[in-house]
Amino acid sequence: MADPAPKSSASAPNPIAIFDRHALRRHRARAVALDGDAGFLFHEGAERLLDRLSDIKRPFTRALDLDSRDLLIAERLRATGIETTVAGENGPLTVDLEALPFAPASFDLVTSSLAFHWINDLPGALLQLRHILKPDGLLLINLFAGETLEALRVALLEAESEVENGASPRISPFADPRDLAGLLQRAGFALPVVDSDRITVDYPDAWKLMRDLRAMGETNATALRHRHFTRRATMLRAAEIYRARFGDEQGRIPAEFEIATLTAWAPHETQPRALRPGSAATRLANALGTEEHPAGDKATP
Repeated sequence: MADPAPKSSASAPNPIAIFDRHALRRHRARAVALDGDAGFLFHEGAERLLDRLSDIKRPFTRALDLDSRDLLIAERLRATGIETTVAGENGPLTVDLEALPFAPASFDLVTSSLAFHWINDLPGALLQLRHILKPDGLLLINLFAGETLEALRVALLEAESEVENGASPRISPFADPRDLAGLLQRAGFALPVVDSDRITVDYPDAWKLMRDLRAMGETNATALRHRHFTRRATMLRAAEIYRARFGDEQGRIPAEFEIATLTAWAPHETQPRALRPGSAATRLANALGTEEHPAGDKATP
């Protein structure tokens, strides 16, 4: 997400790619070795996804949990007797989320918590997910979206512009929740629903926020990021801007995380469908107790 530290790479970034997936793997591996409780957001994301799943009253037999950053989902699914495969970049079964190796119609439930915001080709990934689901199988995933870390984005952009007379990508681009339902439809899903929640976390300063992002493995992995050391003056100025613009009277700063949840089903003939235009058995005017007028006509006073 954010980039408080220098990054390096042996090769130039792919101009088509939004994210450097190799850098992301390095950040994840580094985060495993760091101490602290920065993983609380991943646990919260998993809990919220499980709450949504508990509202769906139908049995599942074979589930795939893709790269969820907290093992809670897989543990709960297995505890209910669902055969569960755990896979991902750093999971027990290592797979590339952008090239899933599973056969069509392999699972009747696919879950993922806070991983898919790092996908370069999200429409293509959703299409793959639809193919590996059985007919009437459920997709239930969440991801960071929308205005996540917007205050940090503003502070870093202004600071770098002031100190270095230019700016580079410092915060990942996040999908707009309003666009995600359309992506689900394009991928061939039925009954898509997208909603979002916002979690605001208070920090003593921007330094603590950026240390937490590092410990989460969520630092900057954009393909077009600068590959040199960030000037200390830039980071000091960013912390000042953050506190002045967004801090409270005690100097604490808020960090907002927007989590979009995607719920959709692989198509099946038993699912409800919208009626064809003009096929309604009862006219709206009759239901409302009013008189119907053709388009362009005016009601008589």
